Amino acid sequence: MIYTKTGDAGDTSLVGGTRVAKCDVRVEAYGTVDELNAHIGLLAETAGAAAPCYAVLKGVQQDLFVIQTLLAVEQAVEFSLPQLPDGATEDIERQIDALQAQLPPLRTFVIPGGTVAAAQCHVARTVCRRAERRMVALAQQAAVDGALLRYVNRLSDYLFVLSRFLVLSQEGEETLYQPR
Repeated sequence: MIYTKTGDAGDTSLVGGTRVAKCDVRVEAYGTVDELNAHIGLLAETAGAAAPCYAVLKGVQQDLFVIQTLLAVEQAVEFSLPQLPDGATEDIERQIDALQAQLPPLRTFVIPGGTVAAAQCHVARTVCRRAERRMVALAQQAAVDGALLRYVNRLSDYLFVLSRFLVLSQEGEETLYQPR
């Protein structure tokens, strides 16, 4: 059964069973990572399975699922939890470097758009930044593994560079900021 009715009064269970308000800073953090994961899924499908970024984005979704799970844990549990793969942030950095090498230098701000996939990439990037802010807010109240924060920070950089690459590879036009 998909509904339990246990959250009808505005609370939910964390991994391990602790009940908290649905507006708790921890729930906000892992909920925003969940939202980011959905946007990454839409981005992957918008770019298409043949796009070089498709497999990377599908891997990112797996990593984000691990991150949201770990953020949902308030106390020690008696079972094993998934872990972010070793080198996951460095993998993202390698992707950034590979894409950046194919792009013209950037001398001003980019206006989101250019292609549908690039615009969706910018939506994912802004949600990623919000997820990072929510995680930092949680880290001010509870322990948050620094590796998770680094990964999400680097992911937003990847999404920015990927948006530029998608415009170029899909023969769109990058709109640069120009004062009116």
